[in-house]
Amino acid sequence: MIKFGTDGWRAVISEEFTFANVQKVAKAIALYLINHGLAKRPIIIGYDPRFLADKFAEEIAKVMLEAGLDCFLTERDTPTPIVAWSVRDKKAGGAIMITASHNPPEYCGIKFIPDYCGPADEKITAELQANSNQEVRIPQAKIKGQIERFEPKERYLAYIKSFIDVDLIKAAKLKVIYDPMHGSGRGYMDRLLQDLGCQVEVIHGNRDVLFGGQNPEPAEEELAELKSQVVASQADVGLANDGDADRFGVVDEKGSFLSANQIIPLVFEYLVVAKGLKGSVVRSIATSHLIDKIAAKNNVALHETPVGFKYIAQLTMADHVIIGGEESGGLSVQGHIPEKDGLLANILVVELIARYKKPLSQIWADLTQKYGQVINQRINLKMTPEKKASFMTGLREKTLVQLGGLMVKEVKKTDGVKLIFEDGSWLLARPSGTEPLVRVYAEADSEKKLKSILEALRP
Repeated sequence: MIKFGTDGWRAVISEEFTFANVQKVAKAIALYLINHGLAKRPIIIGYDPRFLADKFAEEIAKVMLEAGLDCFLTERDTPTPIVAWSVRDKKAGGAIMITASHNPPEYCGIKFIPDYCGPADEKITAELQANSNQEVRIPQAKIKGQIERFEPKERYLAYIKSFIDVDLIKAAKLKVIYDPMHGSGRGYMDRLLQDLGCQVEVIHGNRDVLFGGQNPEPAEEELAELKSQVVASQADVGLANDGDADRFGVVDEKGSFLSANQIIPLVFEYLVVAKGLKGSVVRSIATSHLIDKIAAKNNVALHETPVGFKYIAQLTMADHVIIGGEESGGLSVQGHIPEKDGLLANILVVELIARYKKPLSQIWADLTQKYGQVINQRINLKMTPEKKASFMTGLREKTLVQLGGLMVKEVKKTDGVKLIFEDGSWLLARPSGTEPLVRVYAEADSEKKLKSILEALRP
C-alpha cells in the first residue's frame, strides 16, 4: 500500500518505490490538479540526486503531459526549497519533488507541494493516498501538455539575497567550509557564499547516489569530516545541508556541532533584536523552549504545533510569523515561502556572525548568558509494536506527579505525551509511525537533570 507520511510518500527503491507505483502517485496528483481547478497552470517537477530520481521525474512528466498538463522540469537535481519557491516564481499549480530528503540512499520518495508553496496538508495527502491505491481514470486530454526544462538557480539566488545584508557579509570576508553531503545543495550554497565574498571550501561536493556511504542527514554523527576540516582550515564556520537541502547543519569555529535547538533560537533572537522584525514565532512541540524564553523577554507571541513542518507552514500562512522552526533541522522566516529552507538558514547564520563580529561559539555563549542554559537530547527506545502501544497507552492514562525527582506541572497529549516540569524542564515521548520505536525528546538546565528524567522514563 502506498502511504503518505509526514512529508510525502517514501519507500525503498525497487521494493515499493517502483516505476509502476510512481505512475499511480503521478496519476493521483494529476487528478487532484484537474479536480481542484489547477490544471491550466503549469506543474513544477524536481528531483534530488538519488539513484534513478531523474528517471522517476521524467516518468511523472509523461503522466502529466498525457493528462494535458504543462510541465517545468529542472535541468539537474535541485534543492526542495528552490523547487517549492519556483511554484511562486512560475505561478504554477504546484510542484512534485522526487526526494527522500535525509533518508538512507536506498530510499526514494515523492513530495507534492501545493500552489501555496509549502508542505501538503493532511486533507490533500489523504486524497492523494486514496487515489494512489485505486485505479483512477484521468479525463482524456484533448491536447497533450508541453514540457520545458529550466534552471532556477540565478533567479532563486537573486531572490534569497533580498533576505540578507549583502554588504555586511561581503565586508566580513568570512571563511566557510561547506558540506552538501553529495546532495542538491552543491553549486547553490557554495555559489551563494562566493557571491557574498566568502572564502569557501567544499567537501563532498560531487553527486553520489550512495551519499558517500552515509545518511545525507546533517546530524552531528554524520559531520565528523566537516568538524575536523573547520578546525584544520581555521574557518569561521562549517555549514551542511541534507540530500535535498531543506535541512541545515552548523559547526562553529572550534569544530563543535550546533543543533537546530541552538541555531533556531540564535536566528530568532537575531531577527528580533538585531533586525527588528515584528510578529510571532512558531516551534514544534519537540523543539527547544529556549525559544519561549526569548519570545517572553521580547514580547513575542509563541505558537506550538505538532511535529511536522506542515503544521508550522499553516501557521506561517495564517499569522505574521518571524520564524518557524523544528528540532529536526528545518526553518523558514517572515516573507519567505512556508517551506523549510536549509540554504536560507545557513546564510542567516553567516550574516549573524558578520553582524556580531564574534566567533559563533561566543555568540552562543552570549545567548545562554542572557536567557539561561538549556541542554537537550533525543533518544530512540526500540520496542516491539505491541510493547510500543502499551508503553504509550500507559503514559497517556497514568497520572504522573513526578519523574526523575522533578515535579510534573503540566501534561500535554496533543502529539504523543509531553511532561512539563515545575522548573521548566520537559520530556516528550512520541511513537514512530513507521518504525518499532518511541522517540523521546527532553530538555533541562543541567546534564544531571536531563539524564535523570530520561533514565526514569526507560521501561
